[in-house]
Amino acid sequence: MPTIAVLGTYDTKGDELEFVARKIFDSGMSVLRVDVGTGGPPSVTPDIPREQVAGTIDADLQTIAGDRGRCVEAMGRAAAKLLSELVDAGRIDGVISLGGGGGTSIATTAMRALPIGFPKLMVSTMASGDTSVYIGTKDIVMMPSVVDVAGLNRISQVIFSRAAGAICGMVAADVETRSAKPIIVASMFGNTTRCIESARPILESAGYEVLIFHATGTGGRAMEDLIASGMVAGVLDLTTTELADELLGGILSAGPNRLSAAAVAGIPTVIAPGCLDMANFGARDTLPERYEGRVIYQHNPTATLVRTNVEECRALGTRLAQQADRYTGPVTIVIPTRAISVISAAGQAFHDVDADQALFDAIEGSSKPVIRIDAEINDESFAVAAANELLRLLSLGSAERFT
Repeated sequence: MPTIAVLGTYDTKGDELEFVARKIFDSGMSVLRVDVGTGGPPSVTPDIPREQVAGTIDADLQTIAGDRGRCVEAMGRAAAKLLSELVDAGRIDGVISLGGGGGTSIATTAMRALPIGFPKLMVSTMASGDTSVYIGTKDIVMMPSVVDVAGLNRISQVIFSRAAGAICGMVAADVETRSAKPIIVASMFGNTTRCIESARPILESAGYEVLIFHATGTGGRAMEDLIASGMVAGVLDLTTTELADELLGGILSAGPNRLSAAAVAGIPTVIAPGCLDMANFGARDTLPERYEGRVIYQHNPTATLVRTNVEECRALGTRLAQQADRYTGPVTIVIPTRAISVISAAGQAFHDVDADQALFDAIEGSSKPVIRIDAEINDESFAVAAANELLRLLSLGSAERFT
């Protein structure tokens, strides 16, 4: 019988959590109540008490009692470790939680530690607006509580009942997966779509499953997380535009660790400076004043692109080269010398020979192999060359452990 962890603060949300637990039990599944409260005594006796949760990280609840911030942080870390252990031991098949700000922070911290595909549902007062701080790069389902998670009423009972049904359905769902093939991850953007679409069939025909990540900040972080998980055989990182957003303060930065996971994992990687000609911002009227007077391209009403200049391109090329130098596995940098995006080609809005040359020269400061290819990034010839280079690196034997 599947078991679902009902995680939450049983001192303040005990009745609500127990309502959900009963609905799950009535659906024919077992329940494991996990208390992460740090206030008064729980109103419902949990199966795993808060002391046991805190003990996973040797936290002393008496020491941090009264400091809400420390309590939330500590119980989030502790719950993450506990749930991971429960999943590894096969003791739970899904997790659900209810909460406001603090409870949501604790529960989603724990959920982010769990594997992609493991059922996780958060009913929260915070499930509106920007929930990226709670979801991160994981597949957490955020369900709005509509009313506050503060008692049972005609609205909350409906929401909690549906939430219980949803997590039971997620756990019971028959999940089909393809036959195991070694995975290659690839980065893509609207300005490099044709390139990846041309490269993908080459890799698939060689027996690989290709997973594509959109280089929008979250996509880059998700790709880095998957690489770090050990599930990836090779990387076709042709769209490194998130580095430009990190440098210029754009809205699609993937953070300072972009291009780091594959370096540590030591897996075959092909890198290109795809879309490093642009940093991404929101609507035109949100563009920082410091970029007024620069070469700007209005991609759509909510996306404004700023062309990277010579100095910025030199810095980006140096950054890419430095990251590549850290790779312990085989890596090749490929440069499409005629255009690094659709709009940097000759005659297009972001065509800038001097900026591109500064970028390319800085990249060639890397100690790793650099190949210049006389093509635009979306030319089939470049896509074929990049895909075949990755297959060559994979053939060196670094991917054998994945097959």
